[in-house]
Amino acid sequence: MSADFEKLAEQAMKMQAELQRLQEEAAKQTVTATAGGGLVTVTATAGGEILKVEIDPKLIDPDDPEMLGDVVTAAVNEALQDGHALLESKVSELLPGGLEGFGHLPGM
Repeated sequence: MSADFEKLAEQAMKMQAELQRLQEEAAKQTVTATAGGGLVTVTATAGGEILKVEIDPKLIDPDDPEMLGDVVTAAVNEALQDGHALLESKVSELLPGGLEGFGHLPGM
C-alpha cells in the first residue's frame, strides 16, 4: 500500500470520527422554535429529536382542531430546520462544503 493512500485513509478515518463526535454533540444541543405568535413552542435537539411541545390553552379550539395541528406542525418543522442549521454550521467547520456533498446522512 502506498504511503499516500495510507495517509488518505488515515485522514478519512479521522474525519469520520470527527463527524461522529459532531453528531453526538448535536444530539445534546437544543433549539427552540415557536409558531402561532408564540402559542406553540417546540424544543428539539440538533440531532432531530423532539424533546418538548408546549401549547398555550388559548390555541385549543374544539371547533377547529386542524388549526392546532397546523400550528404544531409549523413549530416542529421550524425547530427541526433550526437544529439542522446548527448541525450544518458545525459540520461546515470540518467540511468546507458542509453536508451538501453528502446528501442526507443518517442522523443528520
